[in-house]
Amino acid sequence: MTFSIVGRSPDGSALGVAVASKFLAVGGFVPALEVGVGALATQAAVNLALKAEGLALMRDGASAAEALDRFLAADEGREERQAGAVDADGRAATRTGSACHPWAGGEAGEGPEGSFAAQGNILVGPDVVEAMVVAWRASAAERSLPRRLLAALEAGDAAGGDRRGRQSAALVVVAPGGGYGGSDVVVDLRSDDDAAPVAHLARMLAEHELLFGRTPPEELLAWDDGLRAEVRRLLDATGTTGGDLERDLERWAGAQNLEERVRPGGVDRLDPVLLGRLRRADG
Repeated sequence: MTFSIVGRSPDGSALGVAVASKFLAVGGFVPALEVGVGALATQAAVNLALKAEGLALMRDGASAAEALDRFLAADEGREERQAGAVDADGRAATRTGSACHPWAGGEAGEGPEGSFAAQGNILVGPDVVEAMVVAWRASAAERSLPRRLLAALEAGDAAGGDRRGRQSAALVVVAPGGGYGGSDVVVDLRSDDDAAPVAHLARMLAEHELLFGRTPPEELLAWDDGLRAEVRRLLDATGTTGGDLERDLERWAGAQNLEERVRPGGVDRLDPVLLGRLRRADG
């Protein structure tokens, strides 16, 4: 009843899962992931125990394939299960039980473009998984793992996805210190009940990137007298006045949920995204 892709960034720093289904709040059941350990998707006749036990096996050194095989060997309902996993070392595996509702199947791959496991059941056909794999490989030059996973999910959705229809989708990515406030959760987005959940997920990711994205250091703007004067004027126009430019900018950014766009420890350089939003606030 689901199609998903589990992926690892080429440098191994990030792990993620993207999933869509004709099922309410699929993101609450399918994904499980842990920095430095691995990521997995458990679906079809979901055995939620795989989430904790699969990660525990990989944490103890099992490869993605070993973790799935060892768990499923002890699972009496194994033929109704489907799962995919990628471990922290980039080893990938997917498993589809013989009793999963058709069409059901998957493909796993490893390589310099990043490891993946793509799988689905109750699909319109094998084209769904094939489209996800093509999209994953085609996005190898993209730096963002969330974007790569979303592209694969969009491709599967466009190919027909779940043959029963659409209802929910989710995207979760972790990386060491890569998330809000230095957490490991880079992205955790869910569209729980929507007529077009993958499209909804895409809109949420765009907003997430605006609020919590990080501009590369080389693209940050160096302060000069002209820039300081402009920012002071813009802040005054919003009613954010206090006399100290850096403090006022931090206050305004926080009120707009843009605090991640202000560098910790003071504003020594200015994020152009933050400046753009401040300019629009004046417009």
